[in-house]
Amino acid sequence: MSDFAIFSGNSNPDLAQKICAYLKCSLGGAKIKRFSDGEVQIEIRENVRLKDVFVVQSTCPPVNDNLVELLLMIDAFKRSSARRITAVVPYYGYARQDKKVAPRVPISAKLVADLLTVAGANRLITMDLHAGQIQGFFSIPVDNLFAAPVTIGYLKRHFDHDAVIISPDAGGAERARAIAKRLNAGLAIVDKRRDVPNQAKAMAVIGDVKDKIAIILDDMVDTAGTLTEAVAALIDHGAREVHACCTHAVLSGPAVERIQASRIDTLIVTDTIPLNDNALSCGKIRVLSIAELVGEAIIRSHTGESVTSLFV
Repeated sequence: MSDFAIFSGNSNPDLAQKICAYLKCSLGGAKIKRFSDGEVQIEIRENVRLKDVFVVQSTCPPVNDNLVELLLMIDAFKRSSARRITAVVPYYGYARQDKKVAPRVPISAKLVADLLTVAGANRLITMDLHAGQIQGFFSIPVDNLFAAPVTIGYLKRHFDHDAVIISPDAGGAERARAIAKRLNAGLAIVDKRRDVPNQAKAMAVIGDVKDKIAIILDDMVDTAGTLTEAVAALIDHGAREVHACCTHAVLSGPAVERIQASRIDTLIVTDTIPLNDNALSCGKIRVLSIAELVGEAIIRSHTGESVTSLFV
């Protein structure tokens, strides 16, 4: 399709290549360099005039560098007379700062939405937003995809009827309930207390997990503090095995070491964020690709077909 192009920044080139392989197209040429002081320099190396352009770029670590790359690429396409620019952001950074939780703090998720819009994005495709209402921060259309179809397929192939879906906190109960219903599995919730950011203490398990295969479901794993506390609580309550599924494997700080030292059997993640060498060497981590799901959303967005079936 001559009126269609996919480009990628430096955040997740492997995912962009997989998306292009699914769509049977080549990745657009873009040169991304740094000046000696660290400023990002962008040069689009092919004609995009009147094209439908999709920019694949997760705002994963280094978050600020990848965000600036995305903003500058969008601006470059706008100034090159692209017909429409869609930011494909599988992992939307700053999403956890979506409300004022203390005096004199920013609502960073809203600011990033404004930056993307002002830069020139006409549409956003993202996946498993930390809070669904972030879609309302945008004045442009937002397609918030879910990794559930990929995750459910894996769980159906690997786990039997003894599985219990676990929400690691009360806020994730709705998501866990929906997955449990589709798997015909039980449901339980880990009650936790968090006093400071990135530190959590699991307190109690609500539901029956004794002699069951417990599968913790969350949208992201950052430092893995919440996850490992939940694993310990489930083991203490008699779970036979403990596994976990998450969409975004941030895995910052001591996350991988905590996972390796815990009694978790496997952590199933997707490739919205590329894993570093430390995480790739961890034998407990399994990676599922969301390239086909995102690729299908891209092609349907381009052709004007419905993407509703991809939301379930």
